[in-house]
Amino acid sequence: MGYQDTIGREAGKMLEYVETGTTDSAETTLEVPATAYTDPAYFEREKAEIFMKLPLLAALSAEIPNPGDYKAMELLGKPLLITRKPDGTVAAMLNVCTHRGMILKPEGHGNARRFSCPYHAWTFGNDGKLLGVADPQKFGPICKEERNLTALPVAEAGGIIWVCLTPGREFDIRKHLGGMLDDLEFYGLDKWHYCGTRRIYGPNWKIAYDGYLEGYHFAAAHPTTIHPRSFSNIMHFTAFGPHMRVGYPQTRIKEALGALPPDKWGEHENDGYDFVRTIFPNVSIFFAPEITQVAQLIPGDTPDSNVTNLMFIRRDPPRDAEDAAAIEGMMDWLRDVVNEEDYGVGLQVQKGLASGALQSVIFGRNERGNHYFHNYVDYLLRADPDEEPPVL
Repeated sequence: MGYQDTIGREAGKMLEYVETGTTDSAETTLEVPATAYTDPAYFEREKAEIFMKLPLLAALSAEIPNPGDYKAMELLGKPLLITRKPDGTVAAMLNVCTHRGMILKPEGHGNARRFSCPYHAWTFGNDGKLLGVADPQKFGPICKEERNLTALPVAEAGGIIWVCLTPGREFDIRKHLGGMLDDLEFYGLDKWHYCGTRRIYGPNWKIAYDGYLEGYHFAAAHPTTIHPRSFSNIMHFTAFGPHMRVGYPQTRIKEALGALPPDKWGEHENDGYDFVRTIFPNVSIFFAPEITQVAQLIPGDTPDSNVTNLMFIRRDPPRDAEDAAAIEGMMDWLRDVVNEEDYGVGLQVQKGLASGALQSVIFGRNERGNHYFHNYVDYLLRADPDEEPPVL
């Protein structure tokens, strides 16, 4: 069965749910301790066992498409420098001069063959190698190889640049992504145009992530934005390891799919149905006809906060000034929806849980994706090599 055949089959399931008034469901409900969202010790374990060990999205390939391009950013308190080397491959390193610890480049994008430290002018190649020490005769002897920038494991796949924040901890990105890589490669994101990023601040990373995994809240939280387009509380879930493709039928799914033979349903994403693709532990991707939003959720310094970068790409660059202005407007609108509606609710949830009012939160049978996500978090925190991972 081909990729679009699979998508068509999932579209058919969504149509079935709409026609029968049902949804993809778990066998029972699930309770999660409220402290999973508030406890500092639990939060530190999550960062150590999940975020410091798994491959994380550091950049979109479209952000640094050309040799010499770089992106400087911070990820979980780690200053990163992601570069496109002359041969087209990528490098990732800590954005920290190995002389006295100065940050080499401020956050942002650029193009440079080499990086000169703004403190004492030590110079590094865009592969992280130390090229020169300022006034070396006076400085004294040094082994340059021992003072290269600290390299991080890195891979590029599916139009995304992935890093591990633990030096020396190599990973197999194709194995990690599994079937989700088929989705990314189908879209060919490495050839798309990077439009820009919007940054918002929200609650605990799991509260934020929970919202991407269910449409139960559409009617109440998005009455004028998402709900007119999509049914509330009708979802379909497909898992690839810890990652998920979550299907949301549009209110016009009967009209859209009814006009097509079933073998064509898989060619009509965004025309009758949509998907949110989540890549564990902290990425959500929504492909829309106008623009694609890639949400990167980064745990904050404390359990009650996260920083979310909403990165936007589309197939083609702006056609003209009017088109560029429309893109900016679309990015602002999507930011506002997430910030004011999703994160507005999430911050109130965080406040409620911090009050001690609840011993646990409960996820319904209809919130099957949330079950799977929390079961996977618990599985990774147990770190039992003999335990089989959860299944959806």
